Amino acid sequence: MSGSATVREALAGLTVRGRLFLAAGVATVVCAMIVGQTPLVRVGVLVTALPLLAAVWIGRSRYRLALTRTVSPQLVAAGQPAEVQLTLTNESRTPTGVLLLEDHLPYVLGTRPRFVLEGIGHGWRRHVTYQVRSEVRGHFDVGPMSVRVTDPFGFVELGRAFHTTASLTVTPRTVALPGIPLGGAWTGSGDNRPRAFATGSAEDVTVREYRRGDDLRRVHWRSSARVGELMVRREEQPWQSRATVFLDNRLISHRGQGVASSLEAAVSTAASIAVHLSQRGYAVRLVTASGEDQGAAWHSRSAGVNTAPLLEALAVVQIEHSARLDTSWLSDEPGHGGLLLAVLGAVTDNDGPFLKRLQHHAATSAAITLDVDAWAPHLARSADTRAATALAATGWRAVTLRPGDHLEVVWQELGRLSTRQGVGA
Repeated sequence: MSGSATVREALAGLTVRGRLFLAAGVATVVCAMIVGQTPLVRVGVLVTALPLLAAVWIGRSRYRLALTRTVSPQLVAAGQPAEVQLTLTNESRTPTGVLLLEDHLPYVLGTRPRFVLEGIGHGWRRHVTYQVRSEVRGHFDVGPMSVRVTDPFGFVELGRAFHTTASLTVTPRTVALPGIPLGGAWTGSGDNRPRAFATGSAEDVTVREYRRGDDLRRVHWRSSARVGELMVRREEQPWQSRATVFLDNRLISHRGQGVASSLEAAVSTAASIAVHLSQRGYAVRLVTASGEDQGAAWHSRSAGVNTAPLLEALAVVQIEHSARLDTSWLSDEPGHGGLLLAVLGAVTDNDGPFLKRLQHHAATSAAITLDVDAWAPHLARSADTRAATALAATGWRAVTLRPGDHLEVVWQELGRLSTRQGVGA
C-alpha cells in the first residue's frame, strides 16, 4: 500500500483534539486582541499553528507500506485455532508518523486485533501473530487491514487500507467412529467385479462389458470376438469400494437455529461418516438435497486418504429452502451406487418415492435419522418423528440420533443392526 495526502485532505482529517486546538487558538487570538494582551496573541497563534502544521506535514508525507498475511492452517475444524501471521514493511525513504492498524475479521472469528506503530523508518519490518477461532463452520476471509496515519500529537488522522485478504475454512466437528460391518459392493469406477472366463489369456480378467459412453479406443477386440459382445479394458480403473453420503439439508427437514440446530448436528454426522469411510478405503462422494457436490465427487479423490474436499464441501453446506429433492444423480441400475449412508431429518410421506429410489440405487443402504423435534421442544411435535421405524419397514437399516446422544454409540447400534440382518463387513 502506498499513499500520500493533500493538505486539504489532511485538514479534513483533523481529529476532535485538532479541531479543539484550532478553535481554542483562534478564540485566544481574538480575545487577546480585544483586551490588548500581545503576549497572549502569540500563545493563541502557536496553539492555532500546531494542528495546521501537523496537517501540512501529514499532507506532504509519502509512505509505502507492504503487508504479507498468511493463515496456518487454512483448513481447521470448528473450535480449533488458526494462526494469522502479519509482516509489515516500510518501503518508503521517509519515516511515517504514528500508524494505527486494525485487521478486519468476521465476528465469528473473534475481536479485531489492533496495533500501534510509532515513527517507523525506511526498511523497518515487523512480524505480528495472533490467533482466530470459530465455533461456526464456513469459509471466511481474514482482512483487509485498515491503517490510520496520525501525527505524534494526534491532531490529524487519515485512513488507508490494504485490499488483500487470506481465506480460512472452518470444517464441521467430527467424531472418531469405530469400525462396524457396513457391507456394500466393491466397485471400480462404477463397474462390478470383472467377468472371469473359462479360457483365454490373463488379459481377459481386466475387461468388462461395453457400456454407453465408454471410449471406443478401450474396446478389447479379442475378448469381444470370443464373448460375442463388445468388451472394454478396465486395467486403468483401480478396485475401490464406493460409498455415497447423502445429507438432507432442506429447511422443512430440520428444527432449531444456529449451531444448536438439527442441521448442524446432521452436517457434523455426515462429516464424521465421510471421514470414517475414507479412512477405511472407500471412495466417498457427498450428495445433498440439491444434488451431487462435484468438488467432493469420486473422480476428484487423489491417492491416499484425502478428506479435505469432502470437509470443505460440508463446511459451506447451507439450508435448502426448496422442498424438492434432486434425483438427477441417481442411476436406474440397481446397486450401482455401492454403499449408501443417509443422514436424514424429518421424513414425510412425500419423501417415500425418493427414499425407495435411493434404496434401489444402492447395493447396501443405511440411515441415521435425527429426532428433529427434540432440537425444538417448544414446538408441537410433528407426525414424522419415528422416521427410523418408517425406514426400517421399507428395508432400510436405520437408527435415530437425538440431542445429547453420542454419535459413536449410535453408529455402533447401526453396526449391530447390520449384523443381525446378516450384512458382512
